[in-house]
Amino acid sequence: MKIRPIYKNFFIILATDILLVTGSFYAAHLVRFDFEIQQQTWLIFRRILPFLLITKIICFFFFDLYRGMWRYTSIADLINIIKASTTSSLIIISFVLFISRFEGFSRSVFVIDYCFTILLISGFRIIVRFYFEYCSNDKFLATIKQKLFAHQQSNRKRLLIIGAGNCGEKIYREIRDNAHLRYKVVGFLDDQPVKIGKKIHGIPVLGNTENIKTVAGRIRADEALMAIPSASSEQMRNIIEHCKKSGISFKTIPSMGELIDGHVTVNAIREVAYRDLLGREVVKLNEEKISACISKQCIMITGAGGSIGSELCRQICRFQPEKIILYERSESLLYDLELELKKNFSSVKVVSLLADIRNQNQLEKTFETFKPKVVFHAAAYKHVPMLENQPWKAVENNVEGTKILIETAQRYEVERFVLVSTDKAVRPVNVMGATKRVAELLSLGNNGFRPSNTRFMIVRFGNVVGSSGSVIPLFKKQIKEGGPVTVTHKEITRYFMIIPEACQLILQAGAMGKGGETFLLDMGIPIKIDDMARDLIRLSGLEPDTDIKIDYIGLRSGEKLYEELITEGEGIVPTTHKKIMVLKGTETDLNMLNGKIDDLIKLVESQDEKKIKEKLQEIVPEYKPQGLGIREAEVRDQVPERNILKIINFKH
Repeated sequence: MKIRPIYKNFFIILATDILLVTGSFYAAHLVRFDFEIQQQTWLIFRRILPFLLITKIICFFFFDLYRGMWRYTSIADLINIIKASTTSSLIIISFVLFISRFEGFSRSVFVIDYCFTILLISGFRIIVRFYFEYCSNDKFLATIKQKLFAHQQSNRKRLLIIGAGNCGEKIYREIRDNAHLRYKVVGFLDDQPVKIGKKIHGIPVLGNTENIKTVAGRIRADEALMAIPSASSEQMRNIIEHCKKSGISFKTIPSMGELIDGHVTVNAIREVAYRDLLGREVVKLNEEKISACISKQCIMITGAGGSIGSELCRQICRFQPEKIILYERSESLLYDLELELKKNFSSVKVVSLLADIRNQNQLEKTFETFKPKVVFHAAAYKHVPMLENQPWKAVENNVEGTKILIETAQRYEVERFVLVSTDKAVRPVNVMGATKRVAELLSLGNNGFRPSNTRFMIVRFGNVVGSSGSVIPLFKKQIKEGGPVTVTHKEITRYFMIIPEACQLILQAGAMGKGGETFLLDMGIPIKIDDMARDLIRLSGLEPDTDIKIDYIGLRSGEKLYEELITEGEGIVPTTHKKIMVLKGTETDLNMLNGKIDDLIKLVESQDEKKIKEKLQEIVPEYKPQGLGIREAEVRDQVPERNILKIINFKH
């Protein structure tokens, strides 16, 4: 058993408590006997005092009064003081009753002593906390400076916090306790009528969110902070609209889906982004199942430096794997991610490999050396127009690289292989989607392929807000340049979710999979890109079509109006998680598939665009490449109302 070291402060604390307990018992006698203690009573006091001190100090130990830090004294500490005082008083009273039946003892002394003990012990700890919060070192000096140089504090922003809940209270305390933060909280707003007129740490709740303009003008607020991580998209839009009308700048706390650990700090404050308007629900994970899959295991992530790959790494590290292998070919992305993970997850061994999944020799050495048990395959080319013009690069990376990785994983007995796929693999009209569909077929075909026991599963979802290939950075750049914002088609729609949510569901699906499943993440309702562009323009404080023009430039090569989530032959099967559905497809003839894929890979060297697309169509019959005669009307006919209704009906 490891014994904790005893510090000199412990003896100071112990001596203080002995003095306080002695003083409490003495004061109880003074109060009981009207400040005139008789000789006989004084003798009894001295006889019982050692037993009383020993009993109370032991109870204080038992209830952890010496393990907390006084500067952070909380309600929990006060409850422990009450428990310790109650227990010790009952023991002392029982002892006195047993040895003397209270002959010569005053019963009320012990009741008064009980009250004084709680008052003195808790009071002293509160005084210590007060000292550290308001009088110690930098805070004391900062307070003096604020008083002496009040005229120099005008550059501190007057902050109005929207949301008088737990999040708003935590933000206020951090601003109050940190003298270096250039904010001064001047009020709260909240839509719950019961809170209006109340105060939080002396700061009033001045009204609801509809009163932002009036309240902000009255208290001269410089900035508003939305401290409502659980706010819906409609709430966010309303608050943003009121803030814009009031003329003050505004920021927000990320949603609970982004605050993975639930820890709200001032460092989390950021500008309002489009992802805040999506209104995605908080994902509830079965952390026990994920932990059983990841904890104490060697986990490998390909494409670790990408948007999805890097967030997967962060979330996997929360479950304490033995080691995590970052497999990435971009040295700058790999370097940045390695530094971040080593800083934030010092207990996890991070292995950074500057490597390519197409290099079989590198893969062999990696699996032989580290023997990963779970592989998350997120490495892929994904830019649709670029791959449409260079289909051989898509085949090299998305097909050949996946094939080499799957075969290597099987040889080295990987337990789970999770392929991160895309909704563009459903009835694809572009090379990127077709190659990802081939990767899906490879994964499904190899599941249960003997002698390997590797379980293969696929996680399919749509666009993620904030990814490197997202349209949002392009829109922001165009808005910054004064427009126009270019939208391919007025009716084009896409499914969207935020990166942390996607990665959480990837982990959940990977943990619950038994092999051979295609997991479909609940993407919600598809969003019009035109609406997205208009929202981003408004977030920038401008008006679409007035300040910033929107141009419709037509569908690009390989692009379709609507994305789908289910392909032909797939049926929805329920799972234990409400935001994850599983699709069961038809069986794949692996030998025939491998033969066709080998022929496809041979075409890479010739870089024959037409033959590559023809071979992809042979492997994926539902693939309708635009270059082979598909018309935009045919693309438009692929509206996924059937699939959306199937999903909605299944969920309900």
